Amino acid sequence: MKKIAVFASGNGSNFQVIAEEFPVEFVFSDHRDAYVLERAKNLGVASYAFELKEFDNKTAYEEAIVKLLDEHQIDLVCLAGYMKIVGPSLLSAYEGRIINIHPAYLPEFPGAHGIEDAWNAGVAESGVTIHWVDSGVDTGMVIKQVRVPRLAGDTLDTFETRIHETEYKLYPEVLELLGVEKKEDG
Repeated sequence: MKKIAVFASGNGSNFQVIAEEFPVEFVFSDHRDAYVLERAKNLGVASYAFELKEFDNKTAYEEAIVKLLDEHQIDLVCLAGYMKIVGPSLLSAYEGRIINIHPAYLPEFPGAHGIEDAWNAGVAESGVTIHWVDSGVDTGMVIKQVRVPRLAGDTLDTFETRIHETEYKLYPEVLELLGVEKKEDG
């Protein structure tokens, strides 16, 4: 069975969706006060958190993450609102084993503000993308994408809500596609 770890920086709503359907070995956050850690506790999932500023440099920070992944024999890292760029140390150790979810239809609107950027551009539709992580920002090979239309009467909030709802459907689909087994019932 593939062992997965989920990385998140904040709220952790995508982590929650994943952890309710799939066995998650642990969640990692780069913020010690992130709500995702509370979600993990409530779901009985192990969690770890440390911050870049606690290390001498990004290499040392990522080496600590790689050590954690290796100790747990993680097969697939699922970035779910993890707001750090994956650097060379982590990427070289886990290349081809890290996926990311992005709230836009890549290559449109890469970066940290995909939903807001799409909204401000006035597009008729945006979407959600899950892709392999490479050395670029949201440039890795696409695994699966779904379009999300901008409806008449939408506000930024309603548009954002529909994009997040799409994320919650897409991540489990992709994990199944990649051979991650769902939790056994009972």
